[in-house]
Amino acid sequence: MNRRLLFVAPLILVAASIALADRYISGVVWPEPPVITPGENNGPPSDAIVLFDGKNLDNWVNTDGKSKPTWKLPKGGAMQVHGGNIMTREKFGNSFKLHVEFRVPYLPDKKGQERGNSGVYVQGRYEVQVLDSYGLDSKDNDCGAIYGVAAPKVNTCKAPTVWQSYDLEFHAPRCDNGKKVEAARMTVHQNGVLIHDNVKITKDNTTAGLGGDVCKPGPIMLQDHGNPVQYRNIWLLPILKK
Repeated sequence: MNRRLLFVAPLILVAASIALADRYISGVVWPEPPVITPGENNGPPSDAIVLFDGKNLDNWVNTDGKSKPTWKLPKGGAMQVHGGNIMTREKFGNSFKLHVEFRVPYLPDKKGQERGNSGVYVQGRYEVQVLDSYGLDSKDNDCGAIYGVAAPKVNTCKAPTVWQSYDLEFHAPRCDNGKKVEAARMTVHQNGVLIHDNVKITKDNTTAGLGGDVCKPGPIMLQDHGNPVQYRNIWLLPILKK
């Protein structure tokens, strides 16, 4: 066979492939996706709403909706429970993801609900309990519980004084003409472990929640239950409908 033909034939095939590829994509306009920078060390991605970054409490108010919080800001980028419940200035509806890190104190002389008690209230209504439940047989009022609704699937609590994390995916109640037709749902990972999987929240307001119209957006509330619990690195990411 002619050597020149052996050399030219592959080039013809490559040219034909390029031509077919050009013809395949011709006329198709692909939308340019946004550029999102991932967070480092559990930090927020660039499109997240940062609620607390360790610098100040500007995004928070007392539950009267007006006065400034008196929570402490110890060294290390945390805030510490002091002087009553606090909530975000902004209110959130629909679906979103929420990242919260917390640390409970070591209180060996206390028992049960007096041991490092606090809580993260989604929309101010649905509490994910914060408590020293290290090594316990978890109930629906222990750390990781959706309070009074569901106990965590597993106990993945760390020892007191060690930082822990919640990663929540929340879907607000579905409403029609101002009336609830479907309950809120929540998935929760604690310290990277799944503890609630799309759980239906059967209550409109868990214990000590803000209550209100479940068809309206609500804040993120952090509870003061009398113990020096600390929080840090709190951010929220709305889930956009496709």
